[in-house]
Amino acid sequence: MLVTCTSAKGGVGKTTSAVHIAAILAGDNTTLLIDGDPNHSAMKWAQRGDLPFKVVDLMSAAKHTRNFEHIVFDTPARPSRDDLEALVEGCDLLIIPTTPDILSIDATLETVDLLEALNCNCYRLLLTIIPSRRTGEQTREALAEFPLFKQSIRQYAAYEKAALGGVLVNQVKDRNARVAWSDYQRLGKEILT
Repeated sequence: MLVTCTSAKGGVGKTTSAVHIAAILAGDNTTLLIDGDPNHSAMKWAQRGDLPFKVVDLMSAAKHTRNFEHIVFDTPARPSRDDLEALVEGCDLLIIPTTPDILSIDATLETVDLLEALNCNCYRLLLTIIPSRRTGEQTREALAEFPLFKQSIRQYAAYEKAALGGVLVNQVKDRNARVAWSDYQRLGKEILT
């Protein structure tokens, strides 16, 4: 399975989602995360610790892709129309993380417009960095007409600790680490069904 995480705006949890989705897919299978973001956030995350899957830079991906059953691609933020067209052509599932603030939603809806113009039906929106249940419900209602994952990703400091330690969120010492991990476990079930 080839899963692509892209967003029209930075700071929406794109790399955090890519890392944790790759971990969910890693299970009993071999998974590769391709870091295509110019910031190389996923590569830096992996270099700081130990992740249960391989992370490579976009420029070296061709050498590695044939050896993996699942591939997760973390794209640069704000892909162009041409980039989106190539992403749609090259993946099984396009995940678009968005936070519940109006600027992120506006940028996401512009991306959705482009995807619909490309007749793309393989994308789904993922609500991320949800500060409260009420906010998540309101945002979900506002985006109800679009393909949206049932599972949202709530806001926890445990994700920052995970990135800093180069590990998954379930491996940090934080009272919310298990709950944060369970959000991605439930998302993984949706992706795999």
